[in-house]
Amino acid sequence: MRTHRTQRLPRDLLVKAAGTALVTALLTYPLWGPQGGGDGILGEITARGPAAALLTAAVFLALVALYCRALQRTLTLIPAAARAAPPASVWWMFAIPHNFTEDFFIVRNVAASLAADGRVPARSVRHWALTGHGWCALQILSLFPGAAGRAGGGLALLLWAAHWVLTVRVNRSLAVRPSTARIAHST
Repeated sequence: MRTHRTQRLPRDLLVKAAGTALVTALLTYPLWGPQGGGDGILGEITARGPAAALLTAAVFLALVALYCRALQRTLTLIPAAARAAPPASVWWMFAIPHNFTEDFFIVRNVAASLAADGRVPARSVRHWALTGHGWCALQILSLFPGAAGRAGGGLALLLWAAHWVLTVRVNRSLAVRPSTARIAHST
């Protein structure tokens, strides 16, 4: 008998492949469609010169690493039996350009793990997931050239920060409320 997870696998792979292809097209847009009115996010990052671009990228990637560490902690605080993905899977956020699509799956897997664990109220898990999927969608919008991309990028950063704050709160809640599985194993 196939589990729900294995039934979802081919569909997930198709969505990830199609999403990655779309993101790649958007990232390379300045190369094949420069008449479209903007250079997209890469143009925005490099507009102030190579040193500023390098610094911006380094700071951003450091923040992503800290965010991944927070998400990894979330999954680590959940018993293995309740996890929809291993804690290290959150580091797929660094697999550019695949990460733009994978981020949706990371949020989904952490939300499913939180729901299965049961220590965080269902309403809070839904809010956490909605905020996470919101920044993921806005991050894709940020790849579009022009005002839409800039607005999407700015809003994505704000929602990402809000999601990070929610993640830290969830981690604090999980840390102070040990699961029954952990209590059972410790006796």
